[in-house]
Amino acid sequence: MNSINFNACPECDLLISIAHPKIGEKHHCPRCNLLLLRPRKRSIERTFALSIAGFILFFPANFLPLVSITLLGNANTGILMSGVIALLTKNMWPVAIVVFLASILFPLIQISLSLLISGHLYFNRPNRYLVNWMRWMHHLDEWVMLEVYMLSIIVACVKLMAISPLTFGWGLYAFIGLIIITTLLISNLDIPFFWQKIERLTQDINHAD
Repeated sequence: MNSINFNACPECDLLISIAHPKIGEKHHCPRCNLLLLRPRKRSIERTFALSIAGFILFFPANFLPLVSITLLGNANTGILMSGVIALLTKNMWPVAIVVFLASILFPLIQISLSLLISGHLYFNRPNRYLVNWMRWMHHLDEWVMLEVYMLSIIVACVKLMAISPLTFGWGLYAFIGLIIITTLLISNLDIPFFWQKIERLTQDINHAD
């Protein structure tokens, strides 16, 4: 017997009771016809694969050179942490902390949580921390700002190209790949379906206890 969840429609605030839908089914709001639930095929597998790819790309994106510039015979190479370090040297530590959290630490935590959650769901391994991991990952969505950091890199490159030719490093390509991966990760994450699977695994833990 399927359990019933009560959800408020985000469009018209109608309280609706919805049974857990199967993959391929669609549930619309009876009042405004807004699409509420549509479980995606192989969402767990895709999220797991994208999480692995994102975790691998994170390290070259952060530790390999992004851009190199030569001025008066001196070669300067920038990595992702260069912006944070530059802000710290100018005593702009509040901004440096925000940039470090939004562009480095939080993306790493988000990818790690996505890898843990999707890995446990893929292998049907119950864990009492799955609910907390899912909540933390949801709250991190509004703090991960890789696209904003990418725009700042583009602006800096445009300005520097007027001074001297630039050489783009492998870190920049890895960073672009990381942005693409995180975008696909968010779009492929079927949150209602993940919560449904987590609920079942949590029930298994409770029965085992």
